[in-house]
Amino acid sequence: MKPETVTYQVGIPDEHRSVAIDLFDEAFGEKLALAVPDREKRKALFVEGFNLDSAIAALVDGNLVGIAGFHAHGKSLTSGVKYRHLLSHLGFLRGNRAAIVFSLFERTPRPNELVMDGIAVQSQARGMGIGKRLLGEIRTFAQIHGFNRVRLDVIDTNPKARKLYERFGFTGVKTERFPQLKSILGFGGVTTMELRI
Repeated sequence: MKPETVTYQVGIPDEHRSVAIDLFDEAFGEKLALAVPDREKRKALFVEGFNLDSAIAALVDGNLVGIAGFHAHGKSLTSGVKYRHLLSHLGFLRGNRAAIVFSLFERTPRPNELVMDGIAVQSQARGMGIGKRLLGEIRTFAQIHGFNRVRLDVIDTNPKARKLYERFGFTGVKTERFPQLKSILGFGGVTTMELRI
């Protein structure tokens, strides 16, 4: 697979929904497991709740190899997972617990701001510059749609991602530390980063 064979588009084709969910869960499953420990139940929620048009897709020969979700115009890649879905899939107690945990990860865009909602690349496609190119596609989308900055959060246990964002021009604007929650969350701090456009 060569970098020039990768094509990028706004929106994940519906036939790739299952692959996109697997990619997202592979990248963020550990964090999402705090809300919904059972992987199959997480995936079932996303079958209904993924907004495929709120992402950039990277494709090779028609196969999905990477995604970059974003939050814009009132919806995000994962905003289709509603409270009613949590209750119907998980029951009252587990559904309410999941809703509380998911609310901790919620990020609402400010005016003229596009918020990234996760980036994931299949393991066999890593090292080809796909992650960097997905960031470029996010920046282009933001420019075309009149946003003046892109914001994302990166956890302290993912220094490779932070380095990628910094190389791309993102700068840290705020760091929140909560070491007392590290044993529960799996990370003890989050840095908010911005890219000015």
